[in-house]
Amino acid sequence: MAKKSAANGAKAFKYERNRETPFKFGAHVGMSGGISNAVLNAMDIGANSFALFLKSPRKWVSPDIKDEEAEKFKSLCQTYGYNTRTDILPHGSYFINLANPDKEKEEKAFGSFLDDLKRCEKLDIGLYNFHPGSRLDGDHDEALARLAKNINRAIKETKFVKIVIENMAGHGNLIGSDLQDIKKVIDMVEDKSRVGVCIDTCHSFAAGYDVSTEEGFTKFWKLFEETIGWNYLSAIHLNDSKAPLGDNRDLHQKLGYGFLGLEPFLIIANNKKLQNIPVVLETPVQGDDSVYGEEIKLLEWLQGRSLDDPLFLAKKDELAKLGEKERAEQSKKSQAKASKKSKVSKKRQAGNILEATIIKKIK
Repeated sequence: MAKKSAANGAKAFKYERNRETPFKFGAHVGMSGGISNAVLNAMDIGANSFALFLKSPRKWVSPDIKDEEAEKFKSLCQTYGYNTRTDILPHGSYFINLANPDKEKEEKAFGSFLDDLKRCEKLDIGLYNFHPGSRLDGDHDEALARLAKNINRAIKETKFVKIVIENMAGHGNLIGSDLQDIKKVIDMVEDKSRVGVCIDTCHSFAAGYDVSTEEGFTKFWKLFEETIGWNYLSAIHLNDSKAPLGDNRDLHQKLGYGFLGLEPFLIIANNKKLQNIPVVLETPVQGDDSVYGEEIKLLEWLQGRSLDDPLFLAKKDELAKLGEKERAEQSKKSQAKASKKSKVSKKRQAGNILEATIIKKIK
């Protein structure tokens, strides 16, 4: 799998990139030491697309990208055959919440958001992915309207970058776990050519959409087409899930190790509708991105195989066994959470009955 050497003194990369496939399998790579290094890191894992942070995700303000670094980034993309408008999917800071009901915090988030978009355009990057945010203690529909308003503002202050909304896992007051949320936001965006959607497989599963089987996968995408429309699909985040279906926990897992299993990833690797858009891995790594190289090769290996292929079934069982212990641990946590929730619900219900009885007696 790994490429051991390079001819003519060219830089050697760990994994050989497959440019024959129409699928843009890639991963989120680091940009330590300069944003141009992200291109080399992508080549090192054999990626046909890649994601990156445009600045530190832990800070509100970061130094501007220097002109020479931006030119180096674009030059390396050209050298190694990455189309900056279609193959690169930067990820926005987790701090950004354009739906925040607090006006001052909303403006701070918008400033960071707009800064990211301008960094994209300086690098000639055509896509920008971000989390839609949280309503916090505010009204849900008002939060969606605020989000759309800020997307419209950002579009007017930039030239070409497409703003890509990611679906969420449904935790707390986060918006975007229901496909209807994303539809409502898009409906309010004035220039619809500048907005798209990124579907995260883990988030979808955590939100209650069962994409772990061929039947469930087909049902989800039919719903996506009917609710939002295929023309808005701009990228995929490819992650298995450590948490069970509908658990609303955003816990990414290596492909085949989690509750999704390997089946949906074989389906994705053979779905022509998912060709030519970034399909980006965000599975767990421990300081070594070469794990992504292995998973990209796994996705390429899945191409052309069927669900009843004996080699696929053996690989599916092998990976499931490796994740068995962690699935069991997460199942216990999920059951404990459900039990606690049930007790709180019963207590609240009993309180409501008591209150109704007292009121009845008073009357």
